[in-house]
Amino acid sequence: MGIRDVEQCEVNEVHPDKVSEVKLRMPEEDELYDLAELFKVFGDSTRIRILFALFEEEICVCDLAETLGMTQSAVSHQLKILKQAKLVSGRREGKQVIYFLADEHVRTIIGTGLEHIEE
Repeated sequence: MGIRDVEQCEVNEVHPDKVSEVKLRMPEEDELYDLAELFKVFGDSTRIRILFALFEEEICVCDLAETLGMTQSAVSHQLKILKQAKLVSGRREGKQVIYFLADEHVRTIIGTGLEHIEE
């Protein structure tokens, strides 16, 4: 898709009220950067697979690895990234660590994303 494939205005007419309103509501640059970094974490299909598994069930690393056909080491590496992004959390149960989605926001993002692609 080239630039000519995107529709553009036929006249250059700026609407100052709309521009002003958008600028007023625009988050600070550092917040936008953090948001972009968060979405980068979602940009990896392995991490999405892990998030989807956790969307369905709280699960330990052993079960995640088996479910996804990956090594525990590979799963742990991705879980570390997801934990740093505050998307997943874990709790120790005996000798196992059970992972789960960090909060309802993560569940909403995944659920909404699935709805969007299934339209």
